[in-house]
Amino acid sequence: MMQIFAFYLFASIVLASGAFCIFSRNPVHSVLWLILAFFNAAGLMLLVGAEFIAALLVIVYVGAVAVLFLFVVMMLDIDFAELRAGFMKNLPLGLLLALVLVVEIIFGVGAWQSAGMGEATAAVGIAEGAPSNIEQLGALLYTKYIFLFEAAGLILLVAMVGAIVLTHRQRAGVRQQKIADQVARRPEDATRNTQPEVGKGVEL
Repeated sequence: MMQIFAFYLFASIVLASGAFCIFSRNPVHSVLWLILAFFNAAGLMLLVGAEFIAALLVIVYVGAVAVLFLFVVMMLDIDFAELRAGFMKNLPLGLLLALVLVVEIIFGVGAWQSAGMGEATAAVGIAEGAPSNIEQLGALLYTKYIFLFEAAGLILLVAMVGAIVLTHRQRAGVRQQKIADQVARRPEDATRNTQPEVGKGVEL
């Protein structure tokens, strides 16, 4: 019974978070709704015994992809003064969402440790006493598919080196920052004191 309740709780919040992510006018709020959807999707993966997929959702998608989206959105031309002005107004909603996440974590851990979890995992093809899907995935990945795994690592390494090379290449017509000249610059060289006459502007 607890697994059924946890499933409907996680599934309903995933659907609601996805809808709010799409229809939210504020892009920052959209990313936060997306993070909430990822957390609840991880809870659904725990219910079916796929703890590795749940860990990937939290570590990769929430910890990397969603945070990257958030930083990109932060670089947009958004009126953050208006966002800060509504902080206290949205504080109860934020506390409510935090409370919902805590309750969901409690339900997810309780459903995982409950007595009926063995039957649920057996229904998806995991036998009693068999190694976990993380152990099976690791054994398969580092034995049968070891060369493909290493090839994927080499491709990612080449992509990283290529991105660094393209970033540091010299291009004509680009003004580069000279930190030594900026540090050595004196205040009297950067400012000029003038006493303009009344009714006249400053000559540039």
